[in-house]
Amino acid sequence: MATTTSKFGSGKRESHDAARFYGLSIYENDLRKLMEEILAAEPPQERAVPPRPLEEWADRIYCASSEAMDAVPDASVGLAFTSPPYNAGKEYDLDLSMGEYLALIRRVGQEVYRVLKPGGRYVVNIANLGRKPYIPLHAYFYLIHSLVGFQPAGEVIWQKGRGMNGSCAWGSWMSAKAPRLRDIHEYLLVFVKGEFSRADRGESDIGREEFMESTLSVWEISPESARKVGHPAPFPVELAERVIKLYSYTSDVILDPFAGSGTTCVAAARTGRPYVGYDISREYCQLAESRLKEVSR
Repeated sequence: MATTTSKFGSGKRESHDAARFYGLSIYENDLRKLMEEILAAEPPQERAVPPRPLEEWADRIYCASSEAMDAVPDASVGLAFTSPPYNAGKEYDLDLSMGEYLALIRRVGQEVYRVLKPGGRYVVNIANLGRKPYIPLHAYFYLIHSLVGFQPAGEVIWQKGRGMNGSCAWGSWMSAKAPRLRDIHEYLLVFVKGEFSRADRGESDIGREEFMESTLSVWEISPESARKVGHPAPFPVELAERVIKLYSYTSDVILDPFAGSGTTCVAAARTGRPYVGYDISREYCQLAESRLKEVSR
């Protein structure tokens, strides 16, 4: 039975019809023209938000765009971790052109840069897309965040499985005519604001074995069930907890500018850290708040 690109989660892809996916606006751009547009674009407008007591703005989910995080003071966040929408046809995607999509990512990145402390990290979970042609989103994200001012500080390959199954299209079966690679990984791109070392000191809660495992460039962690969580593209709490314990102090505020179902905020709460989440979907903000209430019980 043929399948099509799913707006919610993912299914098996034997005899897969990807016509809807390849009809998305993200595929309309010529790569050279896109790069010229990105480099020529006006930078996002800089903002400034003065200091406020932590209890007035942290431990909240804001149902608003992270392009303007008015509630979060400058240089107040130790770590931001997110998995942005991939603009790949999920139910929450807006079907933006590649230029429009990367402009959004840049505006949000500018705000994340503003709220991070010196030496703070921004870790972005991203997957590449398509096959005809293959879209190396992670490469575009390096360019966009470099324009913001971030410095790249490494990347993790998140291996989601062994891949010996029939859940993806192979292209030409057992033939060199048109074989397709089957993705079993995503990327965690690590960016820093300013220096590569935190300017401040704090307490860490990561053990020796955890540290040794977490500083390897490949993490093997099983994916989360979309239908179990109630969101089309959740990542596992374990993934967020590993990022949080490796890259933040116990007192750091943890930010997710594309909070979705609230997994980053749940992981922050489970590790005893204050959190802030932003999302434009009222449904997902309510889902995140519901999951956070379960943590506090």
